[in-house]
Amino acid sequence: MSGTAFAVRPAVHHAHRRHLRWLRWNPMFRPSHESLILQNAEIDRLELPRIQDDTELEALKADGSLLPIIPSESLRIEPSLDPSRRFCRPWTRDFVDDLSQAYYNRFHEQIQLNSAVRTVKVQRKLRRHNRNAAPYEGETASSHLAGLTIDLQRRGMTKQQIQWMERYLFYMKALGLVEPEEERRHWCFHIMVSGHYTEWRNTQSVVPMERPQNDTPDTQVAMGSGSN
Repeated sequence: MSGTAFAVRPAVHHAHRRHLRWLRWNPMFRPSHESLILQNAEIDRLELPRIQDDTELEALKADGSLLPIIPSESLRIEPSLDPSRRFCRPWTRDFVDDLSQAYYNRFHEQIQLNSAVRTVKVQRKLRRHNRNAAPYEGETASSHLAGLTIDLQRRGMTKQQIQWMERYLFYMKALGLVEPEEERRHWCFHIMVSGHYTEWRNTQSVVPMERPQNDTPDTQVAMGSGSN
């Protein structure tokens, strides 16, 4: 009888650990099939190509369709990210600049860019090593392939910083300007930025922030006018 009681304990213990893991991972923006569909619908609306290889990638850089993401006081880049892939669409770069500045003004810390544009060739290689990676073709293909998506590091953020990011992205998503996901495997914010961001940005003089005193929504951080 004592043996039976002893045998039950590990199962209870493991169930408790699974429950705790579920509690720790309760993001606002869970990855979903529907989200991938929305991301690809925006790519199709903009009639953007899925970049096949380095030849196409370099051509888009050369004609200004893709712009370099520049490290700054508010933004750092994961050192292992290939310099040739530290590029994105112009409106996505504006979004990264705006968000990182707002985050820095709030927390006095940099935010980290982990990933930006990818080619189909790179995504195919990722799929071989990580079956959770998005496909490289079809209606749920990775939106990184069109250059309008970036991954920002979530790992290492405090609970307050994660909540701030989720509120910021919730506001942008409500306006139809981003389609975000919070990826558990790589602990990052995967954010597709809509082409509508440029026209919206041109009507703004400030970006959404949080008041440090009470964490209520505010709009107190001036945007850099004229940056491209």
